Amino acid sequence: MTSQTDLAALLCSRLCHDMLSPVGALSNGLELLADEQDPEMRKRCVELLEQSAKISTDKLKFFRLAFGAAGGFGDNVPVEEAQEVIAALAAGNKRVELNWAVSESSLPKPAVKVLLNLSQIALEALVRGGTLDIGAEKRDGNVEIVARATGKKIAFDEVIGHALQGEISAVEVTSRTAAAHMIATLAEEMGGGLQYALSDDALVLGGVIPQPEGMIG
Repeated sequence: MTSQTDLAALLCSRLCHDMLSPVGALSNGLELLADEQDPEMRKRCVELLEQSAKISTDKLKFFRLAFGAAGGFGDNVPVEEAQEVIAALAAGNKRVELNWAVSESSLPKPAVKVLLNLSQIALEALVRGGTLDIGAEKRDGNVEIVARATGKKIAFDEVIGHALQGEISAVEVTSRTAAAHMIATLAEEMGGGLQYALSDDALVLGGVIPQPEGMIG
């Protein structure tokens, strides 16, 4: 199995990769702003800086909830907080319509981590736009989660799907599959599981996560 140290390193690599573009844009924008004298161009540089700063902030908020351990793994997380970070990620692709179907006011942190990661995987599959449907509900002591991407073209590496279902070996875990491996391990440790289904125009990702003791109700 991949050690916790290796998994942490792979997740860090993924986070650094995702942050490189917006942070690099900030650096380039500051350089342009320092040299630019034209008022209109300076205004445009500031707009680009504000956009890059927002993207960076949104990604960091996502990473904090999706991968962070602040507060421990037994806490509840307001669903509104998870919805906000998913909406912010989806807003980066104007061709994606986001539908949210979660009536619960809060969910256990492990379930939120699964929800966020499945949402990101589904969103990344919509390379030509489409619809992203996110749902979750508490039922019979479990949290049932689904993320469904539908569109004209679904770009999904089934190695990620195999990682979600715990079907890849340690040597196959890379920075690309580390997040899927992490939530698959989390689900397994809690007595739950993840699965996926892929067709030409749809990707469905699902998970069943048992609620921690003391949080069922």
